[in-house]
Amino acid sequence: MADTGSGQLPRRPVDRVVGPFVRFLHVEAASGVVLLLCTIAALIVANSRWADGFLGFWDTRVGLRVGSWEMVHSLKHWINDGLMAVFFFVIGLEVKREIVLGQLRDMRRASLPIAAAIGGMVVPAGAYLALQGGKAGADGWGIPMATDIAFVVGCMAVLGSRIPPGLRILLLSLAIADDIGAILVIAIGYTDEISQTALLLACCGVGAIWLLTRIGVRSVPVYTVFGAGVWLAFHESGVHATIAGVILGLMTPARPLLGKGLYAQVAQRAGRVFSGEGWAADKHRAQKVRDMEHATRETLSPLERLESRLHPWVGFVIMPVFALANAGVTVQLSDFGDPVAAAVMVGLVIGKPVGIVFFAWLAVRIGVAALPQGVSWGVMAGGGCLAGIGFTMALFIAGLALEGDLLNAAKVGTLGASAVAAALGITLLVLLLPKPGAAEQ
Repeated sequence: MADTGSGQLPRRPVDRVVGPFVRFLHVEAASGVVLLLCTIAALIVANSRWADGFLGFWDTRVGLRVGSWEMVHSLKHWINDGLMAVFFFVIGLEVKREIVLGQLRDMRRASLPIAAAIGGMVVPAGAYLALQGGKAGADGWGIPMATDIAFVVGCMAVLGSRIPPGLRILLLSLAIADDIGAILVIAIGYTDEISQTALLLACCGVGAIWLLTRIGVRSVPVYTVFGAGVWLAFHESGVHATIAGVILGLMTPARPLLGKGLYAQVAQRAGRVFSGEGWAADKHRAQKVRDMEHATRETLSPLERLESRLHPWVGFVIMPVFALANAGVTVQLSDFGDPVAAAVMVGLVIGKPVGIVFFAWLAVRIGVAALPQGVSWGVMAGGGCLAGIGFTMALFIAGLALEGDLLNAAKVGTLGASAVAAALGITLLVLLLPKPGAAEQ
């Protein structure tokens, strides 16, 4: 069915099937639902008679071998160091967007989420060390520091319009600032022995990418090749390879090449060409169409374009696969009493909201920040509890910090704490936020 007068593209029969699926992929909370389902599936299978096969599958060796050089690792390693580099690249894009264009651009508005994020990292880490300092699990101090934004968005979606816009922006900005802290923790606290040669190659690759951006290269394949080289160099250097993703994300240009006014002029000229009588016989139609495609593409910044393309892949492929590979842990009730599991739970369930609320209160008290409209200190506490959902980043750091039974205990504590934090946060917000329509009555 063609549409000749509306200016819209003709609809095809396949759009009726693909359209609802595409819309689902762009619902923020949907990725949290998929992540939760994959987590539950991993837990069920890991505690069933298929556990050995399921857990052993992620230890399958996969890699490349060229002559005497080889790069062979477990499937889980490729997920945690390879696929998660794309996850961290998107985090880098989000951080760049917030710093250049968003909430973190204005220090007055950014001071509250930054202060809350600092408290939400320092207090949980301190609580963990208070229980595990000097013990075998002490290296896991970074586990309770991060917030899982996908699950937080999913929990806010449950409450719908009852969530004040100020609280939503605050929690999302807090999670971004939180991610910056977690990235620094990974880079500084969980780095192996450094290979100076590989690190120098990584720096050269980053420098080359910077030069390409300065001279105006806009080709995604070119940056993909250089980015893969930077990732490989970081991987071999001893610095965790996912840091490459963050650096490349932060280097991505956040402003478009063409502004609205300039694009309007280009489109107007193109419209005259495309509707002209000689269009059908024009020998250079393909080039003109490519020029128009290029102009249209350049009205979006590389950051915005990449973020919109990669978000569905991260939310619906990479994070679910990460959950399947890392959340599968054998759970017994007695495991929740393990000292490491208990320390993680205390850090996430208690340390997170206490640190967030206390540091936010200090920021407001000294006059550098103000609570958003519609957000009381009780609502702030409910949001702080939601921020205790650590999951993705917590499991990731746990895999870097601990091994064996200690890692198993940390995973149990993370899963248990995230469930408790979600329940507490939703319950507090249900009790404290006005019911729908209450403001009109």
